[in-house]
Amino acid sequence: MRFLIIFIFLISNVLANERPNIENIVINKELKTYDNITFLDTNDEIIKLSDYKGKLVLLNFWATWCAPCKEEMPSLDTLKSNPNLDNIEVFPINIGKDNLKKSKKFFKDLNIKNLNIYFDNTMTLAKDLALRGVPTTILFDKQGKEFARVIGSIDFSEEEFLKWIKNYN
Repeated sequence: MRFLIIFIFLISNVLANERPNIENIVINKELKTYDNITFLDTNDEIIKLSDYKGKLVLLNFWATWCAPCKEEMPSLDTLKSNPNLDNIEVFPINIGKDNLKKSKKFFKDLNIKNLNIYFDNTMTLAKDLALRGVPTTILFDKQGKEFARVIGSIDFSEEEFLKWIKNYN
C-alpha cells in the first residue's frame, strides 16, 4: 500500500510538470516568488495575491484595444466557471488605462458573465512582473509562486490546457 501511494505521488508530480503541447506557455524551471502583489477592483479596493494562498491563481493582463485579448476573454470566462476547476481564481487585470465604463462595455460585448474587472492603471504590477505585452497570463500555484506564463492569447477551454492545468488545481 505504501508503495502504491508513493508511486501515485511521483506520477502526479511528473504529470504536473509535463509541458502541454501549447506553443506560448512558458513553464518556469524554478518557481518565482514576488512580494506584495496587489491590484485594484472596480471600487478601488486593493486586492492582494497573498489572500488567495491555497488556490490556483491566474492573473490575466489585457486591454480593451487588444484584439487577441478580445479573442481569448470568452474562453477565460468559461475557464472560471469550469466545475472541474473549483479551486481556481481568475483575475483579468486591465492595464490599458481604460476606464470602468469602457471596460464594462468590453465585458458586455463579449458576454463575460463569470469574471470581474480589475485594474493596474499605474502599470506598477505590469512592470514588477516584467510584462512584455498583452495578453499575458501569469499562473500562480497554491503557495502563491509563479510557475508558468502564457505569452499571447490561447484558448483556455482547449482540452490540452485543461488537462494540464487540472494537475495544479
